[in-house]
Amino acid sequence: MTDFNLSCPLPISERKTVVLGHGSGGKMSARLIRDLFLPAFGNEVLDRLDDQAVLSAGPARIAFTTDSFVVTPLFFPGGDIGKLAVHGTINDLAMSGAAPLALSAAFILEEGFPMEELERVVASMAEASRAAGVPIATGDTKVVPRGAADRMFVTTSGVGLVPEGVNIGARFARPGDRILLSGAIADHGMAVMSQREGLEFEGDLASDTAALHRLVAEMLEAGEIHAMRDPTRGGLGATLVEIAAAAGIGVEAEAAAIPVHDPARAACELLGIDPLFVANEGKLAAFVAPGSAERVLAAMRANPLGREAVMIGEAVAEHPGLVLLRTEVGGRRIVDLPLGEQLPRIC
Repeated sequence: MTDFNLSCPLPISERKTVVLGHGSGGKMSARLIRDLFLPAFGNEVLDRLDDQAVLSAGPARIAFTTDSFVVTPLFFPGGDIGKLAVHGTINDLAMSGAAPLALSAAFILEEGFPMEELERVVASMAEASRAAGVPIATGDTKVVPRGAADRMFVTTSGVGLVPEGVNIGARFARPGDRILLSGAIADHGMAVMSQREGLEFEGDLASDTAALHRLVAEMLEAGEIHAMRDPTRGGLGATLVEIAAAAGIGVEAEAAAIPVHDPARAACELLGIDPLFVANEGKLAAFVAPGSAERVLAAMRANPLGREAVMIGEAVAEHPGLVLLRTEVGGRRIVDLPLGEQLPRIC
């Protein structure tokens, strides 16, 4: 008779080495932050786990953020690593309501990287910075031996000023808030993946990368906003889960209300990927006071970056920390963080 080993293996998150899933924005990322980084670096500001830190400097409040970009390929429909770095950092500042002041840019370049491609990335960053009105004020460059990096990595940091009276953060979302989404999801992740895999789809499939700070300023003029996130790694699903957990609220959303453009939907279906968890780079989700929701939604739709804005659900007092999605067929689905990486190297 054959003997079977029925002992349970170690959970997939308990690993001796770093794996791609640790950078996914899902459960493995969350555990890495919770178990390693927060015990080492934890403080009142960092523990909030917002996309930026809001710090007091005398009477002023400064938003500060940093991000690294390792996307592959470096160039994709609708954008490139340089444009992505500028927009992504501006957006992290804007999600606190801050007006961005300046950025830094640091480059890690692999020996042998074509100078023509470097010039192309730098020109794209410069154009994005000028269009946004946010200068690149400082930076750094390092070159590593051939094979020690994958062509190019970019790290950007940014600072901004938070207007008086604006207090936006995941922990401030509250029951009754309406959840607004600025437009269709999954375009960026699917554009990068289609370029990477050489896939072609009917219709235009391009990244949605964009700087959202001017849209946010118009939203703040229109009404009371409690929480905002740009749903990058982990997508809209991870964003809703993270805000629900941080604020101790429940979230109820309607799948039918969440727009997905046909080319992105087709790509997701072909690859077996849930668009809810695909990265976006030019969209935001906002938790808005119920009395302000219609005004904020109208302001969003008046801006080209929010013309497809919709209300997708609301925050509730029930089932705190839990996100429930009503499906197109009328059932309810629990939305949870994915364990690992659906689409590596997507931003």
